[in-house]
Amino acid sequence: MTDAKDQTAKARGVRYARELEGHLTWLDTFSGTALGVLAVASGIYTYLGVSSLLDENGAMSAFAAIAYSVAVSVGIFVFWSYMLRLYPAVRGTGARVRLMGAMGLGSLAIIAMSSWLNAAALAGSAAVEQHLAKTVQDYQSSLERSHEIALQAQGLERDVARVRQSFEDLSEQEATGNLSGLAGRGAVFRVLRQKSSELAGLEAQIASQAPLVQSAFAEGNAILSRMRALTVEPGPVEARSVEFSEQAVRLAGLITQLRQLSVASLVERAAQDLSASVVLPELDGRSAETRTDQAATITSVLEVLAQRATTLERAAQAVLATPPPPDTTYTPISSADAVILYARNFVPSWAGAIAIDLLPAVLVFILAITQSAIRTGREGTAVEDSLTLAELRAAMKVMQEIERDMDGTQAHPADPTPLPKPKPAAE
Repeated sequence: MTDAKDQTAKARGVRYARELEGHLTWLDTFSGTALGVLAVASGIYTYLGVSSLLDENGAMSAFAAIAYSVAVSVGIFVFWSYMLRLYPAVRGTGARVRLMGAMGLGSLAIIAMSSWLNAAALAGSAAVEQHLAKTVQDYQSSLERSHEIALQAQGLERDVARVRQSFEDLSEQEATGNLSGLAGRGAVFRVLRQKSSELAGLEAQIASQAPLVQSAFAEGNAILSRMRALTVEPGPVEARSVEFSEQAVRLAGLITQLRQLSVASLVERAAQDLSASVVLPELDGRSAETRTDQAATITSVLEVLAQRATTLERAAQAVLATPPPPDTTYTPISSADAVILYARNFVPSWAGAIAIDLLPAVLVFILAITQSAIRTGREGTAVEDSLTLAELRAAMKVMQEIERDMDGTQAHPADPTPLPKPKPAAE
């Protein structure tokens, strides 16, 4: 009973193996063609990727790109042909592991020599446009930051005006006698007017910078608008990159100009000089007591002057301490480099470029699994049990031909070798 079950299981296994072999026979009729089509398609995209890297467009460059793409196609076809034939056929675990390592190494080589170029061909223009768009964002951030710092420096004009107004008010009080007690425009009045005049000149200088700052910022925004338009305009991205580079140079100059228009350093130096460069007039009081009062008032004015100068200097230093925008420079980039630089933004293109090269690996595993199933189905069966009807008929026909040949040999034994005829006697 057990033998009958074993025979039935073996028969089922043989039928299962024969069915799988039939499928493999049919698949083998076009597997090589399909592999060749994949290799050729990868070679075409590799050619497009290589062409984007070459600087020249002459015949030699075209020939070099064609030679490289043909080599890639042949290499992919040969490599996967080896794997499709050998990996499913090996049985030992050690051999399979070593072949798996060889397949992994070959896959990495294919990605290095072909897949990244395929990705460049699929998404190269879009990646370069992405680079242009990111550069525009960097320039916009740098321009806005430079403009913000320049406006903060222009805001020091109010601090200067406030200090100037305070000295003018003190001078008016001195003119009416409410400061030193001596009405008129004496020594104290002249010191106060001296500093208010200096601050008025600084205030006018700061105000003169405001139109220049606004003009530079408006021109920078106009250049940014043109750069944004270049990132989305139709046409070859290489031609647009040339104009984009020109606009980037102009914008970099305007950003530098905005930095130079900042008056914070000017206000800082003026505040330092405000109390250090005081020209003390000759005391003009008629009596010693009056001159003593004038000297005391001037000393008080100098103390106030030092305090206001310190406040103004700190305000200017706060503006100078503001972190400047990072230096932004547009660097032209090839489509292949752009695809690598912005790989995260083009995952579908990378997946397609790699899949077209490594898809045969899936076929290798399918064949390995199928061959393993075939061997399992035939395991434990004798050779005669695995013969198909056609093979059995062919074997029987061969046996019949052998038997007929043997019967013919027995029915007609070989004739003995005839004796040589005697020579006639000489006359």
